[in-house]
Amino acid sequence: MTDRLPQFVIAGAPKAGTTALHAALATHPELYLSPVKEPKFYLTDGRPPPPAAQRGPGDAHSAQEWVWRRDRYLALFDRAPADAVRGESTPFYLYDRAAQRRLVADVPDVKVIAVVRDPVDRAISNWVHLRADGLEPEPDFGRAVELEDQRVADGYAPFWHYTRMGRYGEQLQHLLTLVPREQLLLLRFREVVSEQARTLDRVSDFLGVRTGVARAVPPENVKPYVADTPRYRRLAQLARAGAAAGAHVPPQVWRQASRPVLAAIHAAATKRPPLAVEVRRAVQARVLDDIALLEEVTGESFDDWRGDTGRGDYASRAAAREADSAG
Repeated sequence: MTDRLPQFVIAGAPKAGTTALHAALATHPELYLSPVKEPKFYLTDGRPPPPAAQRGPGDAHSAQEWVWRRDRYLALFDRAPADAVRGESTPFYLYDRAAQRRLVADVPDVKVIAVVRDPVDRAISNWVHLRADGLEPEPDFGRAVELEDQRVADGYAPFWHYTRMGRYGEQLQHLLTLVPREQLLLLRFREVVSEQARTLDRVSDFLGVRTGVARAVPPENVKPYVADTPRYRRLAQLARAGAAAGAHVPPQVWRQASRPVLAAIHAAATKRPPLAVEVRRAVQARVLDDIALLEEVTGESFDDWRGDTGRGDYASRAAAREADSAG
């Protein structure tokens, strides 16, 4: 069955451009990306996701989409050409140490692509995503981060782990106890957004396929910022109630039913306000030790992450890239 397992994974991090990278690599004729973008197979031990770890708004609904049966996971690669390099993208693999161990035990020579992003920017994007889905009830980002420890203790799924998800030093340090350094390709979010052709060539070379072939495609996972208003709160309540009910019906049923509510939420999209310096510093304080560890593990500098300003979201950075290209 090893000829039906992935030979590479995009393992992380969430909200760091992994969806865009997956879509771009899928355009390469020598690569085969699983048709399910986030199967999450190695997050499981061959059993359904435990309810005790899916207690945040929408978690139980999302857990229904996990591909936890091995036969279903292997079937994702049934249509891969015999000579194609097979891969899948589950950006939580980097965060979950048990998932790392399961993956490497199953595929010892797996190649791992990890994309890292300023941890504060990543956390904000994560919060904006959940707000846009109507799931995050806390309208203040700083307060949402303060709630993280309690939410983790209460069994909220990893996507709610706003700052923990950005502790890449710990994650990579563990991964490198399982695989040799040559099986890891570390990218930065800014490269995925601003240096697309060069980055795709780096990934292609890492995977042993032709360079200059994969092409970037428009992003599909960019969520709009929606301000906290009475209308938003009413719609978000409806979205959370629907997500809770959606835990008891097939995922496609709820996704179809939720579209009008999400469209109404997104219709009020507006420009995201800048993050106050004091809030950035408070959130940053939770990861400064890990930034130092990341530099030690990788031998690279991430000093730009220690500043008082962020680098913007995917849409604004992509727009700036297009403007520079046009100029």
